Amino acid sequence: MGVAGRGSSPGTDVTVRAVFFDAGETLVHPHPSFPELFAVVLRREGHDVDESVLRDGLHVVSDRFADAARAGVLWTTSPEKSKAFWLSVYDTFLSRVGVAPADGLPERLYAEFTDLANYRLFPDVEPALRRLAAHGLTLGVISNFEAWLEGLLESLGVSALFAVRVISGVEGMEKPDPAIFRLAMSRAGVTPAESAYVGDIPGFDTEPATRLGMLGVLIDRRGRFPDHAGARIATMGELPAALGLEG
Repeated sequence: MGVAGRGSSPGTDVTVRAVFFDAGETLVHPHPSFPELFAVVLRREGHDVDESVLRDGLHVVSDRFADAARAGVLWTTSPEKSKAFWLSVYDTFLSRVGVAPADGLPERLYAEFTDLANYRLFPDVEPALRRLAAHGLTLGVISNFEAWLEGLLESLGVSALFAVRVISGVEGMEKPDPAIFRLAMSRAGVTPAESAYVGDIPGFDTEPATRLGMLGVLIDRRGRFPDHAGARIATMGELPAALGLEG
């Protein structure tokens, strides 16, 4: 059962004192969505590609994340590495959806997807964060993201809610490396058993967190992982209950 100001994770006697979050597609998203913004840019450049085709091709992005992690390639740790990585992703993505990656199109996509004005918080995020903060929990971010995530969180009005921000583009390490999770917990002054981690990709988020002894909570907004074995929520509104918080 939850206790005043803290939550006990369901099925355990451990008190959760800190909750850490992934950023992209967990807290923030391209507006109105990655495939919709991609389609807007393509139409502006004279390419009419159905958004459903772009949505079906999204696995290209997650596949490239996984390939980089398996190869030990750190791509967020400098602006140059990040830009080269994303240009290669856009090249591949464009080819898969039948658009020639020519005439600077990947560069224009990169410009759009690094523009802070093109990002929003998911509507359920801020109310959930404020509810967790009201319970006395320490909140943090652990994200594979470029250093400009700091400015994005500030522009969206939630930076002050996160006492700990461990961003790969600043720290020089990326998930699923356990070191990035340990660094965040050290800064928060908590143990793995006192920590929860919320993210949208099992292999980068909940699985490495769980291996460390944290409570991994999968945020599965689009129902991509119905057979996920661990804690799984569809909206951030369900997170307090997943952490065993009362009220």
